[in-house]
This record gives sequence, structure tokens and C-alpha cells, in this order.
Amino acid sequence: MEERAGRTQENGRSDSVARELRSSSCTSLKMFLVALSFAYFAKALSGSYMKSTITQLERRFDIPSYLIGVIDGSFEIGNLLVIAFVSYFGAKLHRPKIIAVGCVLMSIGTFIIALPHFIIGRYKYETSVRWLENSTLNPSPCQVGSPANLSQDDKLPEVPATGCESDSNLSMWIYVLLGNVLRGIGETPVQPLGISYIDDFATEENAALYVGCVQTISVVGPVFGYLLGSLCAKIYVDIGFVKMETITITPADARWVGAWWLGYLIAGVITLLSAIPFWFLPRSLPISGSRGLEKCAPEQTSFIKGSDLLKHKYPAEEHTSFVEMAKDFIPTLRTLLGHPVYVTYLCVTIIQLNSLIGMVTYKPKYIEQHFRQSASKANFLMGVINIPAVALGMFSGGVLMKRLKLNIMAAAKFAFGTSLIGYFLSLFFFAMSCENAKVAGVTLSYNSIDTISYDNHSLSTACNSYCSCSESDWDPVCGKNGITYVTPCLAGCTSSAGSGKDTVFTNCSCVGVAGNLTAQTGQCLNTDDCDRMFPYFLALSVITSFIISLGGTPGYMLLIRCINPQLKSLALGFHSLATRTLAGIPAPIYFGAIIDTTCLKWGQKRCGGIGACRIYNTTAYRIAYLGLTLSLRTISFIICIPGFILLSQQLKVEERNAIHVALTNGGAELESLRKEEFVISNLSDNSTDRETRL
Repeated sequence: MEERAGRTQENGRSDSVARELRSSSCTSLKMFLVALSFAYFAKALSGSYMKSTITQLERRFDIPSYLIGVIDGSFEIGNLLVIAFVSYFGAKLHRPKIIAVGCVLMSIGTFIIALPHFIIGRYKYETSVRWLENSTLNPSPCQVGSPANLSQDDKLPEVPATGCESDSNLSMWIYVLLGNVLRGIGETPVQPLGISYIDDFATEENAALYVGCVQTISVVGPVFGYLLGSLCAKIYVDIGFVKMETITITPADARWVGAWWLGYLIAGVITLLSAIPFWFLPRSLPISGSRGLEKCAPEQTSFIKGSDLLKHKYPAEEHTSFVEMAKDFIPTLRTLLGHPVYVTYLCVTIIQLNSLIGMVTYKPKYIEQHFRQSASKANFLMGVINIPAVALGMFSGGVLMKRLKLNIMAAAKFAFGTSLIGYFLSLFFFAMSCENAKVAGVTLSYNSIDTISYDNHSLSTACNSYCSCSESDWDPVCGKNGITYVTPCLAGCTSSAGSGKDTVFTNCSCVGVAGNLTAQTGQCLNTDDCDRMFPYFLALSVITSFIISLGGTPGYMLLIRCINPQLKSLALGFHSLATRTLAGIPAPIYFGAIIDTTCLKWGQKRCGGIGACRIYNTTAYRIAYLGLTLSLRTISFIICIPGFILLSQQLKVEERNAIHVALTNGGAELESLRKEEFVISNLSDNSTDRETRL
């Protein structure tokens, strides 16, 4: 009785210890899920804020779009430097602490991006409007030239701006590029190590939901990133250092630069806070036997070559030397790249991400230029309309995968179907055109102000021939005839009244309105046709974004489930490496270079040289931007066809192997039973013989 009571107490203690372990494991996993979600939010916020400041950085540093693409792609360069080694070696080390170090590096890089604002000096834009306090004397925009003042080609000679000698030869945008590289290095461990940690210690049924939650949070981050970009774009870049009444431009002006640096400081602080929880999380979590076996589902084991699953499931627990891990790296990578389904999936995602990254990077700029919206409004609409649709689609995809219990093939078909529907809907964007702005000498001729054309027009004409005008400046004014003129001088204005934003130019000989030859500062809006088309563009954009993002989570789970669990971290890391190298880096650069070819009027740097583009050919911009996006997706769909064939063959082969193994094991068990029956029958025969003899 005492022994039985002792055993009962021991069993009770062991059960309570097991319950405590399960409770602790569950709590730690949920804490990790919350911490990882916050880290995803922080990195997504800073990344989307970078994209929301594209036009601000172009104008502040006077650089073309392709160079902005280089800066944007530098984030992926940082990933490229370390991602393969972090994914492989990090999986065998303390994953939460490595993620914490990455978050700290991301915050430092974000602070470095904001650094140029504090060392570059005040922003100076090209303008002929002056703020004159307590003065009624306004200079004439049209300076009547004399032969002595003109060069041989009848143009005013270019005179370098004063103060150029003190300018540093090192461009300040280099700091933005280096900070973004450091951000990329810091972001490296978050995705592969975080997702693999969840998939290792969560049940298979919950893993898809958890990954869907994390991916959803990573899409919610850009909502706040674009909203932050919208807020900062409204604030003048040198707020607090200049008198705002002296600023003669508005946020709708092509020369306006918002407080881009402020958002990076806020994003850096948030990223730094996201690192704190990971320092207190365990290296690994205890796994009960039933839970470990529960994770081995048919669709996952069909791709597992080895039968000893749990031995290789948690390599982080094995204390392997660095040299042994390094020796095993190349063979492991060769095994991974020998998987045909994984390689095909990799090719499809690389091409689709080229399309996606290029589209998302320049979408706010497309809204600004094509529909003539301010940078603040474009970022606001991206944040409150487009991004939430993507977040809802990602989350809905994870829920549908759990509810429908999709296997690998069903998940692949679901992802392909949603992407194809979104592709056909995107074709309607070509029909949503918007007429270009009417700018004399750029989109129309001075002699034919009713017809827009993109021929090489001359800015100099008879109505401004007596003025010594510089054709490189961009200081637009809106004439009473509804036509925009590049500068007051090129509009032939000889006098002005008022100051700052309220300046009115008079006696403008090129403004062909009888009795009212006046012009005001700023570009003419003329957005009637755009205002009618813009709501339809937003509605279609929301629908296509939601449908395409529905397949995001099933497609991502296909990546995780189609490989050996031992290779999971390396597969995720190499996937990130390949997509960042072949999509994240080149896509913004060649998209930006193609967009640059549609520029009609370039700005002028203060010390000479081409600056940022002031106005684009919207028709060519639309065709180039949308055409390149959809062409890449067309190629990805073609590659999907052999991908489905390979996946189907792989499933059939693994299913036959599984049946063969089951029959072999069953035959061995049957043979063992027969041997036992034979021994028992022999023993019974021997006992019968003995009884007979007796």
C-alpha cells in the first residue's frame, strides 16, 4: 500500500511538472509571437516609410529616379551580405538573441539615414518670387536683354550659383544609402529565424495561423509607415529653422520637400524598442512527444527523405562545433538546390517579386504624377486604402488555409488562382488614363495651346524673345488662360505685385487672354478629368490588392512544407537571399531608369547639372509602369505550368514510397507474428508428446 501511494505521488508530481512545462512553453511561444509581430511591424514601418519618401529624397538631393532605386535596393544589398550565413548558423544558435541584435542594427541604420538633414544645410529651391517685408518694390521677372548679355545661341549664359565652392564633393545621399545597407543587415535574421522558430515549436495546425498573423502584422506596419510619410510630407523640410511665411511654394508644388528626416527618427526609436523582448526569451522550448508527432502530417512527411524526423527536427539543441557546421554547409546547400519543386517555386517568386517591388516602390509617385495628387495625399491613400486591403487578404488567406485544411497541391492552386484573377483585373488600369498637364513649351506649343503633343517644343518664342530667360529653371506660374508656364520670365511677365505665395505677375505677353495678361505662382491644376477617374483607380487597386494577397499565406506555407524540416531555416534564408538579390536590388533600379525616360522637363542643380524631374509624359509613364509590371507577371505564370507538373510527380513518387514502406513494415510484422505462432505451436506439440509418453 505504501509503495502504491508513493508511486501515485510520484506520478502526480510528474504530471504537474509536465503541465508546468507545457504551460511555460505555450506562454513563451506566445511571447515570442508578440515580440516577432512587433519586430515585423517596426521593420515594415521603416521600410514603407522609405518608399513614401522617394519623391522627397529625389528633390532634396536633386537625383533621378534610377538613383533612388539604387538607394532603395541598398537595403537588399545589406541582406545579401549576411543572410545565407545568418540563416544557416543562426538556426543552430540562440535565435531570439540574434533577432534582438538585428533590431538594434536596424535602428542605428535608420538614424544614419536621417543624419544628412543635420549636416547638409538649408534647402534652397529655384524661384523668382521673393519675400519682401515692408517693401512695395518687386523686381521684374522679365529682364530685358541686350546683345552684350546674350550668348551666340541667344541664351543667357549659365552662371554657377554662389557658394558652390564650399559644397562638399561627397554627395549627402551616400549617408542614406549606407544607413539603408545597415538596415538591411539588421533585418536579415528576423524573417528566417523567426518563422522557423514558430514552425518548430507550434503545432502544425496553429503554425499556418501564427505565420498568417505575423505576415498580417507585417502588412499593417506599412499602414502606419505611409501615414507617417503623409504627415511628414505636409511639414516643410526646414520646419523650425525658417520662417514659414517666407516659403513661396506649397505641398502640391514639384519643388516641395517635406520633413523626411523626422519620420526616420520616429521609426528608429520604434525599431530599437522592438529589440528589448527578444533578450529575455529562451533559446528553445520543450516539446512533448505527442506534440512532436502531431506535427508530422502526411503532406509534410511526403517530402521527408529520412524516417528519423525528430532527431533532425530541432538542430538548435545540438551543440555542434562551428567547423563541423561550416563543412556541412555546401553539401546541405547542394541538397536544397537539387529539389526541383523548391527551385521552380524560387524562380516564380523572383519574377513576381520583381513586378511587385517595382510596382509598390513607384506607386505613390505614379499617383502623384499621373493623377496630379500631392505626395502627402498619395501616401495617405496608400496607407488607409491600399495597404489594409493587403493585410486583410493575407489574414484571410491564412484563415482559409486552416478552415479548408489545404494540402500542398491545394495551396499551390489557390495561390496561382488568386494571382491570375488579380492579373486580369489589373489590365483595366490601362484604360484609366489622365490627360497631361498643359505646360507651354513642354506639352504644347506656344502657338497651339489647345492641343497637347510631346514633340520637341521651344521654350523661347516671339512673346518672350525680348526677355533674357533661363530655360533650365523651373518656377511655374499659372496664366489666366489655364496654361502653365515654366517661369514668369518665359510667360513674358514684366511686372509683379504682392509677395510670397500671393505674388501676382502682370503684363504677361504670352498669356493670350485679352485684357487680363496675369499669372499666379504655382502650376495650373486642371484636374477635372483626373478627379473623375481617380476614385475608380482606387477602387480597382483595392480589389486587386486584396485578391492577390489572398494567396500570400498559402504560397508561403508551400515554401515551408515542400522541404525537409532540417533544411527549413536554410531554405527560407536562401529564398530571401535569392529574391532580394534578383528582385529587391535590381527592380527599383530598372523601374526607375525606365520611368526617367518619360521625363519631359528636368530640374537644375544649384551648382549645375541635371537634378530631379519636374514633369513627366503621363501617357508614356502609364504604359511603361503598368506594362513592365504585367509583363513580368505573365512570365511567372508560364513558369508555373512546369512547376505544377513537378509538384504532382513529386507527390505521386513520395506517396508510392510511403505505401511501399508501409507494406514492407507490415510484411515484417506479419513474418514476426508467424514465427511467434510457429514457436508456440512447437512448444504445444512438445508438451503433448511428453504427456503421451507419461
